[in-house]
Amino acid sequence: QVQLVESGGGLVQAGGSLRLSCAASGRTFSSYAMAWFRQVPGKEREFVAHITWSGGSTYYADSVKGRFTISRDNAKNTVYLQMNSLKPEDTAVYYCAATLGLLGSDLPQYDYWGQGTQVTVSS
Repeated sequence: QVQLVESGGGLVQAGGSLRLSCAASGRTFSSYAMAWFRQVPGKEREFVAHITWSGGSTYYADSVKGRFTISRDNAKNTVYLQMNSLKPEDTAVYYCAATLGLLGSDLPQYDYWGQGTQVTVSS
């Protein structure tokens, strides 16, 4: 089992940057593939990016490709989301998620979730 805690959210102007962190408990963090999702009130949670257990492969939603970068440091049990060129439409609660199963962009594929961190981008 793994517990996830996100941090790094906040208020930023359009065009700015933020780096989110997701700290995981447990000794088996390096076994999990990780992902970031986001959710706006009243809308479904949507996929942002995922990364394999080794960090060797990443995948992004079209809406963030070229602007966001997912990475991980298995020695620190942490996954990151570097967000550049932020837009007002990136405003959402961002969640990290973990899976031992197949990596993908669907919520049911993930077994563990953090509580989320708010990102607000002003225009």
